[in-house]
Amino acid sequence: MVDTLRITLAQLNQSVGDIAANAAAMLAAREAAARAPGGADLVVFPELHLIGYPPEDLILKPALIERAAAELQRLAEATAGDGPAMLVGSVFVRDGALHNGVALLDQGKIAAVRFKHELPNYGTFDEVRLFQPGPLPEPIVFRGVMIGVPICEDIWHPDVCRHLADFGAELLICINGSPYEIDKDSLRIDGVAKLRAVDTKLPLAYLNRVGGQDELVFDGASFVINGDGTLAVQMCDWEEQVVQTRWTRTAQGWRCDRGEMAELAGRPEDVYCAMTLALRDYVDRNRFPGVVLGLSGGIDSAICAAIAVDALGPERVWCVMLPSRFTSTESLTDATECARLLGCRYDTIPILPAVGAFSEMLGPVFAGRAPDLAEENLQSRIRGVTLMALSNKFGPMLLTTGNKSEMSVGYATIYGDMAGGYNPLKDAYKMTVFAISRWRNLHRPKIGLGPEGPVIPENIIVKPPTAELREDQKDSDSLPPYEVLDPILLGLVEHEKSVAQLVDDGFDHDTVVRIERLLHLAEYKRRQAPPGVKLGSRNFGRDRRYPITHAFRSA
Repeated sequence: MVDTLRITLAQLNQSVGDIAANAAAMLAAREAAARAPGGADLVVFPELHLIGYPPEDLILKPALIERAAAELQRLAEATAGDGPAMLVGSVFVRDGALHNGVALLDQGKIAAVRFKHELPNYGTFDEVRLFQPGPLPEPIVFRGVMIGVPICEDIWHPDVCRHLADFGAELLICINGSPYEIDKDSLRIDGVAKLRAVDTKLPLAYLNRVGGQDELVFDGASFVINGDGTLAVQMCDWEEQVVQTRWTRTAQGWRCDRGEMAELAGRPEDVYCAMTLALRDYVDRNRFPGVVLGLSGGIDSAICAAIAVDALGPERVWCVMLPSRFTSTESLTDATECARLLGCRYDTIPILPAVGAFSEMLGPVFAGRAPDLAEENLQSRIRGVTLMALSNKFGPMLLTTGNKSEMSVGYATIYGDMAGGYNPLKDAYKMTVFAISRWRNLHRPKIGLGPEGPVIPENIIVKPPTAELREDQKDSDSLPPYEVLDPILLGLVEHEKSVAQLVDDGFDHDTVVRIERLLHLAEYKRRQAPPGVKLGSRNFGRDRRYPITHAFRSA
């Protein structure tokens, strides 16, 4: 029986499938915790940290399961000498079934194992098809203290924490792989953790992972809530952090002493950091030397260039202007100035020769038909081919720059401006693009590698958006103003509203009908779009899975 515990919370990044590297990072964190003043009794790591979260169908490979089991045993053996125990999330096999679980490694052995009971099966989560739910877990005894270890989704329902409290748990440690969504940090604390802590009257440590994994990004922002609902510890967001917490047994039960109180990123810095960290980890983990992108003089490509510079540093970002005969002097000037402000490489490759060659080649077939969308899209596709050639020749990943408003209604050219390996703006509506562009000109993000001060010329932000694929073209020629379009799309995509409901909200009937039609027609394009970071509650891909072929319309 002890009256104090020093628990180190290791908010770490992780690499899915790189079991050896994840284990090495855990051992390094354990050594650091042991050397800290006062040492540590226990070091805690996030959900499935040994194999990386989410593993998706990689978890079905027997070789991965075997390697994880062997590495977990080596980690356990590392606790045989002096130093803290470890609470490690990994995959486990019991009676032929896979489980998402957590193991207490102590005194050279795997001292206890508990399995996740509530398996999420909504939005980005698909755990029901991969894991079997464990039974309602009982507490783990550690140094005479009964510790409940709910795993992520387990605390979003009252049963698991209530069961642990009924079985004598004295404190709760919840390990998580909770992806970022707008406003999710407040939901975790106020909407879930406080409710469980107050209901059980037990302190609750919430440890989340940090870092990007394909379309998901994890913000960290781990914390501790005491049994009276007060916040005792708030760790930082968007960065790794290893924090020692001190727990004391009182007459009213265990309590975490007040400790680290980091200030979390506000809006829209959190959105910008999500894009930045997701891109950084995607590029680095897939071993690209950097990125290349078309810099058009428009706001979408400008903010993507800024995100790339903040993610990777200016020396790893290559911006290319690809002017046609419709490209204005204004766009050329704005793109040049944007690249100068960012400090990245900038080249100009006119596409006029390729446009002329294609026009000559297709002339006999196109004869007798007036120029239309085909000729416009040809320019975009020539740009895509050119940028992909640079990517193939020199190695940088091609960055795609279309926003969610455009992708929603198909205002993007398949095999043209949609070509590329990753899109930071995939889940960002146009009004969000404006907001983060204005913000970035006034602030450097906490995790940014780019320069201080303005990075996007003001003219790029204030001028009317245009694709410049024909004379005097403006986005407003084909689309409603973004101040109107984005709320309609939010209703149709995020909230699944009908035409009638949106008309009741005050939107024009014919406009909503047209936008709904465009939304459904563009599904085939979105299926072929590159991945991009999830920001909201319904991103295209993992969250929203619509059939390409269907006849339903809500009006």
